[in-house]
Amino acid sequence: MNVKKYMAMGFTLALATSMTACSDSDNDNDNSDAKSKSTNDSYEYQVSVSNLTHNQPFSPLAVVLHDNSEVLWSLGEAASTSLEILAEGGDATSLIADADTAGAYDTELGDGVIPPGEMVTLELESDAYDEMFLSVVTMLVNTNDAYTGKQAIDVSALEIGDSLQLNLPVYDAGTEANNELAGSIPGPADGGTGYSDVRDDTNVVSMHPGVVSNTDGYTDSVLDSSHRFDSPVAKLVITRTQ
Repeated sequence: MNVKKYMAMGFTLALATSMTACSDSDNDNDNSDAKSKSTNDSYEYQVSVSNLTHNQPFSPLAVVLHDNSEVLWSLGEAASTSLEILAEGGDATSLIADADTAGAYDTELGDGVIPPGEMVTLELESDAYDEMFLSVVTMLVNTNDAYTGKQAIDVSALEIGDSLQLNLPVYDAGTEANNELAGSIPGPADGGTGYSDVRDDTNVVSMHPGVVSNTDGYTDSVLDSSHRFDSPVAKLVITRTQ
């Protein structure tokens, strides 16, 4: 499924049902001239993300395997345009393209939403380098610009068969006001617009304060109590398989 076309359809309720995500990117980039290879031949990782929320589908999962120079976001600083597109509309294709251009070892992008209670697994592979870091990111689509993920996870020391488990918090891209208004939420709660190049919020990445919803008296909100979330919203498991 084409991700951009999918996001443009507004994450309708039918598309927010259970889907099996798979990889649509296979970018094992050759960085042998710029990176320091280790003595091993290759690394392979299995990356699984479980949606722990009650009613917040996740956009297609983006995963990047890279060295320690790759930065997808920084707390207290303005989001990149690619992160803004992901956080407001769930489209990670630009973010993946940026990572490839920056010399990521491998990038993978799931092709379906991750419904509440469901899990998606992607696989990455690369030549072995002394620095091996992994980053993941996905949008909470029943929000204005909330996303979850973790970046620069050091997986260099994982042996074959070893796993690393982490809980994922929620970030606010700071690019769109959390007004919860009709027409502003791209997920099935509203089916509104996604990315807009107009930034009308703090313009810095921060931890997300959560949604208010109409249940708490915010009558203009299109969200209800089912769309609330507590951190963590996702569980991440990374397993080295080769």
